[in-house]
Amino acid sequence: MWLLRRFSWLDDVDIQNVVSSADLKANLNLNAIAIGLGLEHIEYEPEQFPGLVYRLDEPDVVALLFGSGKLVITGGKRLSDAEDALTVIEDRLTELGLLD
Repeated sequence: MWLLRRFSWLDDVDIQNVVSSADLKANLNLNAIAIGLGLEHIEYEPEQFPGLVYRLDEPDVVALLFGSGKLVITGGKRLSDAEDALTVIEDRLTELGLLD
């Protein structure tokens, strides 16, 4: 009961942005991914930034993919947005033969 009274302000919190990270446990060929996913959804300038920016339509999030296989997903309103995005990314990369 003390905990509920202590953090009653949590009822007024409105989540605007969920940031999460994941590891695909495989090295990624970002050049091949940029071509395979289509340039309309990708920003990739390795001279400027070492990651590939992938803007997903559904869920409406942005994923940063790195050659190490690590990624950051941001822009979702719920944890499920990040989970769904990770599934979409894994499925798409597997379809393209870019994820072992």
